[in-house]
Amino acid sequence: MPTLPDSPSALGSPARRREGREKVTGSARYAAEHTPPDCAYAWPVPATIARGRVISVDTAPATAVPGVIGVLTPYDAPRLGATDDPTLHLLQDPRVPHRGWYVALAVADTLEGARAAASAVRVGYESDPHDVTLSADHQRAYTPEEANGGHPAHREQGDPDAELAAAPVRVDCVYAVGPLHNHPMEPHAAVADWDGERRHLTVHDSSQGSGLVRSVLAALFKLTEDQVTVVSEHVGGGFGSKGTPRPHVVLAAMASRHYGRPVKLALPRAHLPATVGHRAPTLHRVRLGARTDGTLTALTHEITTHTSRIREFVEQAAVPARVMYAVPALRTTHRVVALDVPTPSWMRAPGEAPGMYALESAMDELAGILGMDPIELRVRNEPRTEPDSGLPFSSRHLVECLREGAERFGWARCREPRREGPYLIGSGVAAATYPVLVAPSTARAHARPDGGYLVEINATDIGTGARTVLAQVAADALRVPLDSVSVAIGHTGLPAASLAGGSCGTASWGWAVHDACTALTARLERHHEPLPAGGLSASADTTQSAKQKPPYSRHAFGAHFAEVRVDTVTGEVRVWRMLGVFAAGRILNALTARSQFKGAMVMGLGMALTEHSTMDAVFGDFTESDLAAYHVPAHADVPAIEAHWIDEHDKHLNPMGSKGIGEIGIVGTAAAIGNAFSHATGHRLRELPLTPDRVLSALGREH
Repeated sequence: MPTLPDSPSALGSPARRREGREKVTGSARYAAEHTPPDCAYAWPVPATIARGRVISVDTAPATAVPGVIGVLTPYDAPRLGATDDPTLHLLQDPRVPHRGWYVALAVADTLEGARAAASAVRVGYESDPHDVTLSADHQRAYTPEEANGGHPAHREQGDPDAELAAAPVRVDCVYAVGPLHNHPMEPHAAVADWDGERRHLTVHDSSQGSGLVRSVLAALFKLTEDQVTVVSEHVGGGFGSKGTPRPHVVLAAMASRHYGRPVKLALPRAHLPATVGHRAPTLHRVRLGARTDGTLTALTHEITTHTSRIREFVEQAAVPARVMYAVPALRTTHRVVALDVPTPSWMRAPGEAPGMYALESAMDELAGILGMDPIELRVRNEPRTEPDSGLPFSSRHLVECLREGAERFGWARCREPRREGPYLIGSGVAAATYPVLVAPSTARAHARPDGGYLVEINATDIGTGARTVLAQVAADALRVPLDSVSVAIGHTGLPAASLAGGSCGTASWGWAVHDACTALTARLERHHEPLPAGGLSASADTTQSAKQKPPYSRHAFGAHFAEVRVDTVTGEVRVWRMLGVFAAGRILNALTARSQFKGAMVMGLGMALTEHSTMDAVFGDFTESDLAAYHVPAHADVPAIEAHWIDEHDKHLNPMGSKGIGEIGIVGTAAAIGNAFSHATGHRLRELPLTPDRVLSALGREH
């Protein structure tokens, strides 16, 4: 593999990941790989009923297992302090809000002992009737005040119903996206070490934001934040499931403080669907009204989703429709049902991923009714300002993405579906969008007497290459070679920063790093003597600047293209090739950016074809609880993927001119694949994933 030189003009160059060698050689230490002396191991006991309460816990068989230190139960576990996240108020009372809720914790000298002890705990329950089934007409469905991200749950302008009734061309379709699960390669794990003498808690956690973990643990265990240190140096993926503290870190800290020993807890993968959040199922109804030339006159997007009974989380799947197309009459609304299910949470591009699947599928259906090219339909309805707010876009190059993608993909040459033996072949397109988000952060930059530089910020690299890009931002602001800059991240002892989520990491952290390095450069220019032994430093805090919202709608945009081959004998759908073209501000590192785009597109491929979860109505749990049943795309599933971008200069973002890129790659991918399937077969499947049974049923063949 050829080496990639580090450019003195570092920002934008394809610099290699700084931690790459550590990761491929195994020297990068993740949370569970820290083992303090005298470390104990914990294993949680999940509830086996869907709703009710614990009425007895027999720990005698568990404590008889050799090496067992103890078993914590709702009756004797330490009492926790206040929290606004009820999913973390663990072992505090006997209630069971859903199957998989933790009802005990076994702690032992060895991992094997802890697991054996957990299996030996005997729990008695009193079950209550449960309801885990989502339906669009559920009698308890309600409209919340807001959806995830603080978006109003309901928005309306014009008279959509009247415009739909008057429209000469209409689409009225329902779509469904089932529950989806975050399955990062690294399990959710924590090692907690309580020092009773110092009254200090040190935690190594697999987390997307160690600062938030520290503040939550401090509140739960009635400590000051200075009494808690959280380290998240290397994180093996999260996709949102590690965005907030999860039960494993609370239980590890509880056990360590209670038993006076370091405690390690790594969740088994089968526990993740019920424990660390999931993408909630969404039921969509999309209605489009249009003139015969394709001009939209009305759009409504109504979604129904579920939440748990203990914490409200509403997938904001109708929000993208507020951004995408010029339409005078627009209604977007969310309804939610509180069921006896685990609390849903963030999963890569929450809202946008399922919402754009439905909207872009409906746009494709409209193009088919009109006999119009799907790209031209989108171009015709390109808005000048954001439809919902009326704000001008800071930059919007969706049309350019569609045009360039069509050229690269050979769109004009593949508009006719074809057949090769048993295979039906077709192509599809879909648009993508994701908001530009920025959060306040702080950073510190040091100039060393040896000519090197150190940048410190409590950012988290969840596999995106944050260390590398932040070093590039620093080198650019300092006007020095990239290899002279070191970066320290992932520790609460560093300057506070926002968590890694919402595709806002680089924009937020990079802004603070840029400002700190710019301030350091100015200080160095004023300093005419040799540097003191301790060097010189400068800090930055972007709280004020990041909170100032310019009067613009700020979004990244993109276009996805897919070609599929449908096996009429087996019902298997294979994506033959995929292309994404994105307008995401200035691309700060071509190498890591392309990796991010492609990785998200692969995740969208899984959403379209293989990732499938069902809720068992009788037992109240997700039936696909491991990677054998819940199939994340493997190498054999992934086709030739291309990711490109256009040069976009947007002065209304941040000093780097960058937009988030971690999530837009999944947005629209599933719709492009679904549209390609429809093009190939002449049949429209409106529920994901496109599994062989559904395909064969649509094709009129026996399974």
